[in-house]
Amino acid sequence: MSNKKFVSIFTFTIAIISALTLGYQTNSPYRNSIVTSSTAGDRELPIYCVQTEKPEIALSFDAAWGNEDTSMILDILKKHDVKVTFFMTGGWVDSYPEDVKAILAAGHDLGNHSQNHKNMSQLSEDEKTSELMTVHNKVKELTGYEMFLFRPPYGDYDNAVVTNAMKNNYYPIQWSVDSLDWKDYGVDAIIDTVCNHKNLKNGAIILCHNGAKYTAQALDTMITTLKEKGYTFVPLSQLILKEKYHMEADGTQVAD
Repeated sequence: MSNKKFVSIFTFTIAIISALTLGYQTNSPYRNSIVTSSTAGDRELPIYCVQTEKPEIALSFDAAWGNEDTSMILDILKKHDVKVTFFMTGGWVDSYPEDVKAILAAGHDLGNHSQNHKNMSQLSEDEKTSELMTVHNKVKELTGYEMFLFRPPYGDYDNAVVTNAMKNNYYPIQWSVDSLDWKDYGVDAIIDTVCNHKNLKNGAIILCHNGAKYTAQALDTMITTLKEKGYTFVPLSQLILKEKYHMEADGTQVAD
């Protein structure tokens, strides 16, 4: 075989492989063809935090019930030019479709918090998929946005919950800093819990709730204090690694 013919065949083969890879990525825009791993030992883990040298942290809000403070939260986030991630149940999406649109229009991530806020580890494989994809399709129909971040209700997961989420093109997300706002301890307690948390560091993921009693009142000072500590806020879609990573035993996502 001549060198020219060999080069032509080789070039054609590479072109076919590239086309197939592009097609895979187009069909699954939030999961590419590079294999990633959520495994640490014999456990499948969601992302609790991200190892990074940048002083970046992610603020997240679970939206499952109340909605009284969503508008105020969005106004405060806009004031500070902070983008966050809202994890929403299907019921919340049904009840507050205009707020879902407003959250997206403001530049925030839309995240999946399941359809019915059940303990995912207690469901069958088909039920897990239904809990994910029912709300996924609702949000896509409402906004055109394809969600790819999933937070299990109650933080409840096992290996099957994590692998099911990934099979459905979702990155499972936990948190490393719990504001404990749902305990209704008060404004100062939320600020102190978050801003002095032992796990507050680069790559931390902070958990709040849009329907908790004191969260909106604490938010302005909390953001200001964290900025004074040198942190920059980014949405989870920017903080997490999408490929070439592995999980440490404590749920830290680490680049390979």
